[in-house]
Amino acid sequence: MRERILFVCMGNICRSPTAEGVARELAKRRGLQDFFEFDSAGTHGYHVGNPPDRRAQEAAKRRGYDLSGLRARQVNEFDFVRFDRILAMDRDNLALLRQVCPLEHHGKLGLFLEFAPQRGIDEVPDPYYGGPEGFEIVLDLVEEATEGLLSRLHRQK
Repeated sequence: MRERILFVCMGNICRSPTAEGVARELAKRRGLQDFFEFDSAGTHGYHVGNPPDRRAQEAAKRRGYDLSGLRARQVNEFDFVRFDRILAMDRDNLALLRQVCPLEHHGKLGLFLEFAPQRGIDEVPDPYYGGPEGFEIVLDLVEEATEGLLSRLHRQK
């Protein structure tokens, strides 16, 4: 049975699609693609239907990740049933998820950087209003957290 994981940020054009693309590729590189299903969404519907931010795509491409086929969508009520884990990029989005998530599914919610405890931080910063270095920082954090996620969840199977 596949572990279904949803990554969530605010608009689903920077952090969460980066996490989705990185997770898919790293799972594939480790031969674990049959054990996981990844998706991403935003707590807000600002960018529904749009591809990831150009800067996120460019930074990801330089590291071998293709985000071009992804499109932004907003979290919906079915996501809380469908996914086994719903991982927010920051505390604000986690709080928004807790407000709309049915109580019986609250145990599925968490912060993505819980899978990279060595970092000593729990939020992936939003790079949207910054320069290109912000997207590199996001990739560094997402790669580490994804490695931790794949290792921990695959061991549990």
